[in-house]
Amino acid sequence: MKYIHYLRYIIRHKWYVFIECHRYGLAWLGIIHDWSKLRPSEFFPYAEHFYGKNAKGIKTGRDKTGYYKPMDTGDPKFDNACLLHEKRNKHHWQWWVLPEDEDGVRVLEIPYKYRIEMICDWKGASRAQGHGGMIIEWWAKHNYKMQMHPKTRAMIQSSVIDLEVVMNDILRILELKQVAPITAADVKELAVRLYGICEALGEWE
Repeated sequence: MKYIHYLRYIIRHKWYVFIECHRYGLAWLGIIHDWSKLRPSEFFPYAEHFYGKNAKGIKTGRDKTGYYKPMDTGDPKFDNACLLHEKRNKHHWQWWVLPEDEDGVRVLEIPYKYRIEMICDWKGASRAQGHGGMIIEWWAKHNYKMQMHPKTRAMIQSSVIDLEVVMNDILRILELKQVAPITAADVKELAVRLYGICEALGEWE
């Protein structure tokens, strides 16, 4: 039964990631996303960790934003499976972190399409876990833990997270429209912010 539960989660997660990738014109990446999770070296340790004895489902070890710390869970088989998964899939920022012969690491810039797939992965996981696809709180709380090239981090912040903030503001204004009318200044401010985000998306591509 635990394997069926985990397979259902993978399918649900992949569906939401596909929807997000399709919005960016990257449907193929959405189709092939996370196929490695069906390999025995990943599938069985993941299923056992999240749906085995004493587990709490896909939220096992996660905080309220959905974050958990892979490779430091106290479950050696799962930690090893996480390492395999991250080094098999370019949409994980860990794929782009190279240990150097001496102390330290070298962080590479993530190509545009894999940055987008990474963001779609975050949003898809959020939806699959019942958080509605919103990643602002998750990003604000955990982004400093990620080793990213400055350009990668700037693109995510300026063109994706900021867009989510603007969309939240639009929804807030629409919810308040019956209390107070939407003014021309409100529309202008949102238009300027959206234009800036669209320019940023073009710049980072």
